[in-house]
Amino acid sequence: MKQNFLKLGLALIAILTFSLGNAQQTTGDVGKTEDVGRSSTLDGTIRVIDNKGTKKFLQVKNGITLLTDATPDGGIVSTWQLGGTLTDDTFIDASGAVFALDGLELVDTTTDAPSTDATDGSTAATATGTGWTVLVRDEATGETKKLLATDIVAAGQLTATASADGTAPALADGSIPAIYQKVWVYRNGAKLVANVDYTVAAGVVTLVPSTTAPNDWEIFNGDVFEVQWIN
Repeated sequence: MKQNFLKLGLALIAILTFSLGNAQQTTGDVGKTEDVGRSSTLDGTIRVIDNKGTKKFLQVKNGITLLTDATPDGGIVSTWQLGGTLTDDTFIDASGAVFALDGLELVDTTTDAPSTDATDGSTAATATGTGWTVLVRDEATGETKKLLATDIVAAGQLTATASADGTAPALADGSIPAIYQKVWVYRNGAKLVANVDYTVAAGVVTLVPSTTAPNDWEIFNGDVFEVQWIN
């Protein structure tokens, strides 16, 4: 009798083991599709049953949301966000891999101008600005922000006319950089030689007339000087 109970117990264990092993489905059924006729009336969710018999609802809008019909009241909600409004700070770690956005449209500079009226935090639905901006990374926080093109390369220009022979006009502007490679000076349309015919300091250009060839020149009444620069 004991042997019969032992055999029966072993048989039941084998049957349960086989049943549990087949309860979990790891691949989709070939040739079968979702029965959208069972879709919930709530935002078009699809009811699904997991391998433990728990009823869940799958919802796809701007993200993939899984709502579990279980305690606590109201169920358990898990969301994988693909778009919409971020509810938490989100970071993508591209270390050792390529992160790219394919299919981006090239700016047509013949018709599209850099933006001069971009606003902070604008959205596609509420944006009132025009033109294009540049995306940059804030190295302190890793945040992606936008930048006006004029904030990358700013240019300036001024002109001044000599009022008397030998008297240099004032060539000053607060945005003139103290870098010769970014400042160009012209006298009556002819370019002067940097660090020879003129010197630069932050915000000012100083003319240096000379009597030494080959850069000998003088300032005459009515001479027009033009300064151009970039920052």
